[in-house]
Amino acid sequence: MEKPVSVSLQRGFPQAEFEQRTSRVQAAMHQARLDALLVTTEPEVRYFSGFHTQFFESPTRPWFVVVPLEGKPIAVIPEIGLAGMQATWLDSIHTWPSPQPGDDGISLLTSVLNALPTRFGQLGLPLGPESVLRMPVADVNTLTDAVSLEVADCAQMLLSLRFIKSTAEIEKVRRACEITSEAFAALAQNMAVGDTEIEISRRLRIDLLQRGADSTPFLVAGSGPGGYDSIIMGPTEKRLASGDVLIIDTGTVYDGYFCDFDRNFAFGQLAEDAHRANEALYRATDAGFATARPGVPMSEVWSAMWAVLEAGGALGNSVGRMGHGLGMQLTEWPSIRPDDYTVLEAGAVITLEPGMTFAPGRQLVHEENIVITQDGAEYLTHRASPEMPVVS
Repeated sequence: MEKPVSVSLQRGFPQAEFEQRTSRVQAAMHQARLDALLVTTEPEVRYFSGFHTQFFESPTRPWFVVVPLEGKPIAVIPEIGLAGMQATWLDSIHTWPSPQPGDDGISLLTSVLNALPTRFGQLGLPLGPESVLRMPVADVNTLTDAVSLEVADCAQMLLSLRFIKSTAEIEKVRRACEITSEAFAALAQNMAVGDTEIEISRRLRIDLLQRGADSTPFLVAGSGPGGYDSIIMGPTEKRLASGDVLIIDTGTVYDGYFCDFDRNFAFGQLAEDAHRANEALYRATDAGFATARPGVPMSEVWSAMWAVLEAGGALGNSVGRMGHGLGMQLTEWPSIRPDDYTVLEAGAVITLEPGMTFAPGRQLVHEENIVITQDGAEYLTHRASPEMPVVS
């Protein structure tokens, strides 16, 4: 079947996007009394610089971007990345011949940090929940001993900054969702009882690429009679039998931004208790969507969905949350949990992911992606059908 040709969005962002991001974080730095931020992970480096490369798949070399209290961010990177970084909006780029295990950029980074003007005497490093320093621990210790600034945790600042997306960011997530929604819709016609989880998943990956996705780094599949016991394993060589339910959950990327949602498929027939559970999941998603709007904490979105699931016979939820932030990473802060009081704002992109164990060893999970608007929410995914597709 001939695949539809989709019109591509403009790749990357204009310089004004990066200027706005830098301005927002520098305003927060003033409030937090920080002279500079140091970021090391691929999403954070890309967020402030626009440096978009697959080279982060190699763990050999560290990469650093320093955001000063005033002015443009500063790149301190292996010289292999010089040409790529010169193509971004940054113009202060320092390099060293990495890999150099004895001093892999640490003395250079120290000199850059110590040359910055100081006002508050603090350097922000992301040290809290959902944060990572992509450098050896020994190098972190060497750096913190050598710089003239005291280290302070800036993880929450960065999480909050990235939680609210620009219009351009939202459109990239939307495109990833559209491509994947179309591929899921076609998949039901391209599988049959007797196919393996791996065969079905491979067809989906190929279709996603043909429809315009850049990659699908996350694609899990699991199945079982009338439900499944895991949503993070597989796909396997298991062949789908009549009575099985298959879940496929995918994080597909368009221009550096993820979608993250799943679809469930019944093979041959759907057991009555699974049918009732699926109905409860659909209504729970509706409840979460109706609740999600500016000013509402994530905990209320959880409560709205869980009330429907509990009334629908849920025995529990083994996932630990029922949604999360979404964007440059498959999962981002915050979480839809009963104890997460993060308040939704316009521009936040989140997943709604109600899940329930409805019988011992059997669960169903459903997921959609939405964006918070000025007065409510909007689906970025093509909303799933109320009835689970049945594959013959």
